[in-house]
Amino acid sequence: MNSNITLIFEKGIEEGQQNFIPKMDIEGKNLLDFIPKYLLRENLPIPNVPEVEIVRHFVNLSQRNYGVDVGMYPLGSCTMKYNPKINEIVERLKGFSLSHPLQEENQGSLEILFSISELLGKITGMDAFSLQPAAGAHGELAGLLIIKKYFESKGIEKCKIIIPDSAHGTNPASAKMAGFSIIELKSNKFGEVPLDHLEYAMSEDDVAGIMLTNPNTLGIFDPQIKEITRIVHDNGGLCYYDGANLNPILGICHPRDMGFDIIHLNLHKTFSTPHGGGGPGSGPLGVTSELSQFLPGPCITSTKNGFKRIPSREKSIGRIKSFWGNFGIIVRAYAYILALGAEGLKKVGQIAVLNANYLRVLLEPKYHIPFKRICQHEFVISDRNFPNQITTDDIAKRILDFGIYAPTIYFPLIVRGALMIEPTETESKASLDYFFEVMEKIYEEAKTNPDKLKNAPHRTPIKRLDAVLAARKPILHD
Repeated sequence: MNSNITLIFEKGIEEGQQNFIPKMDIEGKNLLDFIPKYLLRENLPIPNVPEVEIVRHFVNLSQRNYGVDVGMYPLGSCTMKYNPKINEIVERLKGFSLSHPLQEENQGSLEILFSISELLGKITGMDAFSLQPAAGAHGELAGLLIIKKYFESKGIEKCKIIIPDSAHGTNPASAKMAGFSIIELKSNKFGEVPLDHLEYAMSEDDVAGIMLTNPNTLGIFDPQIKEITRIVHDNGGLCYYDGANLNPILGICHPRDMGFDIIHLNLHKTFSTPHGGGGPGSGPLGVTSELSQFLPGPCITSTKNGFKRIPSREKSIGRIKSFWGNFGIIVRAYAYILALGAEGLKKVGQIAVLNANYLRVLLEPKYHIPFKRICQHEFVISDRNFPNQITTDDIAKRILDFGIYAPTIYFPLIVRGALMIEPTETESKASLDYFFEVMEKIYEEAKTNPDKLKNAPHRTPIKRLDAVLAARKPILHD
């Protein structure tokens, strides 16, 4: 592996190598002289690099890359499960990969969009779905805009949203973007929503509802969930379900049965489509029948003459993305759902819970676990009482030396020095045992050789960065 990789924009063509524009045989003439000036740029903002150097550059970068195809990726609240390659093959069929939303409507493509909406409805209990949102937070924003428009349509002004401190991290930002102010509910000693605090918060007339992640970011399923949604509904509010942590309850319970009115899903988490590189993703938005008129359009209906596109309804919040959302991601998720079926999806949830609890029990003797109870798909440990002032950051960086991606660190914020671990259902027992052995070794090193942790990582192409210097003197552009 080349350990000295420069930025592609720092590479330039050397004298004597082939140039993009060949020289002409006519003396005194340049090929650029024959091209109209309005078609020319003064400076082309890309490097002039030979093909072989381009290939080597990106191959070297790819060898530094880490993903679920390389090793275990226990990034909490991100569900970094394996992405079955059959889904990639299906999505690349010419009928899908070469289709374009501006061409004549294709019944096969429309059928997939309609069918996956129906399947997601069965999985969650919701009555209607929009597939337009391009990511989880995009779905959150759309759902909150629906809540806002719902109350506006009734002539009621509601400007606040309740968000527990154990909710998914994007919830407060989405609520702010939708124009809501936030009431934060602090978790009780069990990691659950305190009902008395919820009652008090909902007593205010301007509260639109609650955003909830269940299981929450502590990996805890709140057993009071039906009482929580009842309190909100009794006080005229709506209940929003963040589907980031849907994986462990697949086929076991429906968010609708818990009392939720709106839900977004993450196809790139729960339904195995690739993610982690910044996109594309997909965050379908589901609602009850009462709220379906507010969904972003267009939508699809099934008729005796086939599938038909219908425009947005009058009260719709309007388009939130062009065309039908990220269609390729939707195709992959559809293949995943059909391959597993109802029983397979249920087993996904069960094994995800089993794997997380197996690791939790193994780590509990030496690592501090703030909430000592059966978890769902993930659990949180911390650096509390760790030997020789070793921090969460030190632990995470040392994990990298063993070919494992580090868990989510310093989140949720309600646990000091948190490491949030989500193994997912696709990790084998051997993989989980190896992770445990690594964590055991790190604990022993913290006692006997703390400097090894404080200077980690040692085996990665880039060693420990100076985080303080980066924060104080950021270089955001050249």
